[in-house]
Amino acid sequence: MHIKELTKAEEQIMQILWQLKEAIVKDIIEEMPDPKPAYNTVSTVVRVLEGKGFIDHKAYGNSHVYFPTVEESDYKKFTFDKMMKNYFSNSYQSLVSFIVDEKKLDVKELDELTTLIDQLKNKK
Repeated sequence: MHIKELTKAEEQIMQILWQLKEAIVKDIIEEMPDPKPAYNTVSTVVRVLEGKGFIDHKAYGNSHVYFPTVEESDYKKFTFDKMMKNYFSNSYQSLVSFIVDEKKLDVKELDELTTLIDQLKNKK
């Protein structure tokens, strides 16, 4: 399946479904922050997500229990790859430099990052 980019509302609902594993629309709304959106709004976004292939449902009478069909890890990889391409020219050096500069990492955090890099290099 080809993963597509989600809107903010779609991603918010997916985050909830990844956490809950399965839910009816009412369950999704309960997990959303206040002010809670209207039932019909959430129901519409859920149907869009189903149309995009991100979720599916099981029918129990008139109720539909929705569940993710795309793994959270797969969507993370998709969004990370897109960010790397669009904002960092696929350069991990640019990414790390940005993180160090933007987040104003202190010496301890830089040492931890260096240790993590060394550990990952040793695994390969």
